[in-house]
Amino acid sequence: MYELNQLEVADSFLALHTAHGHLRPGADRATITRRYELCEDLAQHLVEYARAQHHDQGLTQHEVLRRCAAGLVSPGSDVSTPEAGWIVRRLAELEGWNDAIDITGT
Repeated sequence: MYELNQLEVADSFLALHTAHGHLRPGADRATITRRYELCEDLAQHLVEYARAQHHDQGLTQHEVLRRCAAGLVSPGSDVSTPEAGWIVRRLAELEGWNDAIDITGT
């Protein structure tokens, strides 16, 4: 059965699944689309949390993003480290915040 999914996956997310020097992603479209939907949903769900932490707790934007990143890369997380980085950058974009945070610790 042919399934038409018109969701446009962000180029920045596609880049996570494309090896350096290659033109095509290493996974099929359905897999990448599922991962993208998961990551986009997580970023959207973190918006209210991030706002509350920033405004109610008085945390800096950087600290809020750092804490979100730490949770996303913790054991048992359903996202890879590159995907966690994308989620944090997307969250920062949704909030209009500077996303200069390195979640790899390097």
